[in-house]
Amino acid sequence: MAKKVLIVYAHPEPTSLTRQLVDVSIEALTAQGHEVIQSDLYGMRWKAVFDAEDFPSRTNPERLSYIMESGHAYATGQQTADVAAEQAKLLAVDAVILQFPLWWYGLPAILKGWIDRVYAFGFAYGYKNGTNEYRFGDGILKGKRALVNVMAGGPAADYGPRGINGPIDQLLFPLTHGALFYPGMDVLPTHAVYGAGPVSTSEEMDAIKAAWRVRLAGLFIDKPIPFRSQNGGDFPDRHTMADHVAPGQTGLVAHVANLVDA
Repeated sequence: MAKKVLIVYAHPEPTSLTRQLVDVSIEALTAQGHEVIQSDLYGMRWKAVFDAEDFPSRTNPERLSYIMESGHAYATGQQTADVAAEQAKLLAVDAVILQFPLWWYGLPAILKGWIDRVYAFGFAYGYKNGTNEYRFGDGILKGKRALVNVMAGGPAADYGPRGINGPIDQLLFPLTHGALFYPGMDVLPTHAVYGAGPVSTSEEMDAIKAAWRVRLAGLFIDKPIPFRSQNGGDFPDRHTMADHVAPGQTGLVAHVANLVDA
């Protein structure tokens, strides 16, 4: 069955590896019969800074409260047009793919700014009733899938379990567990391309593209990361993991069920 897929990507260079893999995404998904929607953040000249300009009609002109103004703008249909358009894309699709280079252990600022501005109060957080009741597995984007494709300059060893940079899954936890799982999406394991900077031969590039096509083929069938949902019983007070869940485990790994329950 044909689906709709949103590709959000962030790289200023049209010949970059990131952009080449975006082209592979469009080609492969279209060939599967899916409809592809794009958000080329650099091409759109996306405003990355979340500030007072995002709220043309303020409820309190004396002091900027992001939660108050964001919630007011969203509820009253007074958001800026660019933000409203991206929210509409998210609601319309069945899956979201993020493609970007790893810059200083995180997202390019323009992509972080996309999240900051698009994830309005009442939309991605404070959903339904203005509380934290509908988050981490529940939320406005529940039922949709998310896949992260990140290009890392260092070799795979740098991002291994004892690698000097730290495991890629932990570096991107604020994105996968936070920005994607928080509003309800099922998040697939991250697809990282290591040694992305020195790719120099056509054979290397062909191998990278082939591996990405395999992941795209599984977009709607691969198993997501088994993050623990807030309302599934593991967090009885919606804040702290119950004592019987992952006993003795702390930190990020405790949030992934099969890492500690096997």
